[in-house]
Amino acid sequence: MSINRKILEQVIKATAEPLVIVRVDHSDWPVELSNQAFESITGENIREKPFADVIEQLVGRDLALEISETVRSQQETSFPIELGGKEYLLALKPLQLPDESDARYYVAFWRGGTSAVGGSDMHHALLKAKRRIRDLSRDDPVTGLTNESAFREVLEHDWAVAARENSALSLVVFTLDEFDAYVEVFGRHAADSCLRRVGRAIRRCLRRASDVVGRVNDAELAVLSHASDEDGVLEFASRISSAVRELGLHHPRSTVSRFVTVSFRVGVGSAENQTAAEFLDDLLSSSSG
Repeated sequence: MSINRKILEQVIKATAEPLVIVRVDHSDWPVELSNQAFESITGENIREKPFADVIEQLVGRDLALEISETVRSQQETSFPIELGGKEYLLALKPLQLPDESDARYYVAFWRGGTSAVGGSDMHHALLKAKRRIRDLSRDDPVTGLTNESAFREVLEHDWAVAARENSALSLVVFTLDEFDAYVEVFGRHAADSCLRRVGRAIRRCLRRASDVVGRVNDAELAVLSHASDEDGVLEFASRISSAVRELGLHHPRSTVSRFVTVSFRVGVGSAENQTAAEFLDDLLSSSSG
């Protein structure tokens, strides 16, 4: 039989370890339940707040991005972190019923104290190695961003979530202007360095840890977001375009600027009349057309 929600809330409340349950079949990954121990770490009531935002405020953007990737890939893992001079082990575990193909909930709990962190060194090393193997298959070797195959997987997953919620997703495809000419002048090695710096600039501009940026073609990088306000997405894309220009990467053959620049195409779509693959491919063909 199913456990009554009130009983579950009492169990969570009585748990000494900071604990939170997150609804991951919704686009914002809202916090469903949390105990006082967890809220004492955040300093506020986090019920219904996006989990990615909560984690980013606690541990910073870089680690929050890695945690978000773990949640998206439905993995169980843990991360050693430090908060307020104390060591914790943040453990993440999908909660999945036997008849479910994908987990609808995730539990995150924090184990405190040196013994909790130190005593799990072997376990953590194994989990870290597994994450590294996963990353090698999902990361673009040049930029370190999500590769095209993995980006399409994430898009398919989030597209299905958006379909259940009758909500929309936004995509922005950035194309490095006259990149072939840049390669001709400086060579492939310098061009790869340029791509890495542009990728890092885009990643720094992401608004939420749940946003995803990937390399989808040789000179094209794409950002996936759950934002549905097209004007807001256009402003976001323009800000990224300015950030790339401000890198000051010299481009002697560009007819656009003396520095490396990016053009962009924005799309806001839903599952009503197209698939995730069609949504991305239409935007890619538009940007190259």
